This record gives sequence, structure tokens and C-alpha cells, in this order.
Amino acid sequence: MSNRIAPANWRDLCFPANEPALICREARITQPFHYWRGATGQRYLHTVYALIECPEITKANFILVRREADGSRTALLIGQTLEEAGSLNLALLRHRGALLGANEIHIHLLADSSQGRTAVEADLKAAQLGPRVPKPANQDAAAIAV
Repeated sequence: MSNRIAPANWRDLCFPANEPALICREARITQPFHYWRGATGQRYLHTVYALIECPEITKANFILVRREADGSRTALLIGQTLEEAGSLNLALLRHRGALLGANEIHIHLLADSSQGRTAVEADLKAAQLGPRVPKPANQDAAAIAV
């Protein structure tokens, strides 16, 4: 029997919080992908766009990200789009991203329902943002679930 005690945050020691998806290294794939890990340990694949190059987005989960010169990434805001119009969602994300200092938008399109997107959002927020979840600063941000 071992006397070793498991650390309180064992997931932090076993799994990276975020990591490039290996598919990025394939020569034929030009769009980068990135995994973000939720508090449950589940990995969520995201498509990575520069803040100004992101296409219109309908129903999806997103992470507004600041990518540093050394390649490290910090999640600034995690949520889901709420509007039916993809152009409105994009405008709101770009505006909020600019206010927060984001230079990337990571989009997760694999949740197939409103309940699924809400579960992904909660899981990612719990792991990536913890107690520092930002609140909407104005009415423009109200259309994006945070």
C-alpha cells in the first residue's frame, strides 16, 4: 500500500489545459485547430481564427483568446453565440474580443443542441476561467452568453 496522496488538482498534473491538435501538422490542412480541456477532463476541438479573419458564425461555442508571441494562449472569455444571424454574432465577437485584447477566436461546432452547447460552455469555463469569469460590460455583449 502506498503512502502517496493524490494532489488536489490531479487533472492539472495529468492533462494540459489546452494543446494544439495534431491534425494541424498535416501538410494538407491549413486551418489550425486547438484542443481546450474542460473541468471534466473532456477535450473540445476548436477551429482557430484570427480575430479579424473569422467567418460569420451561427450556433456555436467560442473562446476569445489572447495568443502571445511565444505561442502561449490565454482564454479571456468563453461562451456561445445566441443570435440567428451569423453576421451579428461575428460583429459582437469581434467587438468584445477587441475590448478584451483578444487576437484569436476559437470556435467549437461539435455540440449538436442548445443543451450541448451550454454543457460545453460550463465545462470549459470551470476549467479555464475558474472564479474570474468576466461579465458583459455593456448591452452589445448581452447577445453573447457569458
